[in-house]
Amino acid sequence: MSDPEAMKAEVRKLSAQAMQAKMDLHDLSEELPLGVEKVLAVAQRVVDAYGALAAKKAQMAAGEAKA
Repeated sequence: MSDPEAMKAEVRKLSAQAMQAKMDLHDLSEELPLGVEKVLAVAQRVVDAYGALAAKKAQMAAGEAKA
């Protein structure tokens, strides 16, 4: 995926997914202790989502540095 517009679209998509995961964790935290068994799974989704976003941004920055 070397097209800059496609990369930007992918970053926007990953950003939205990361934000949703973060909000899911926030909402879950407000309901504690109910749903405590879900905290680790939702937190892992947040870590994964932000990791994917950071990796895509780094890939995009590396592509811009070459240009």
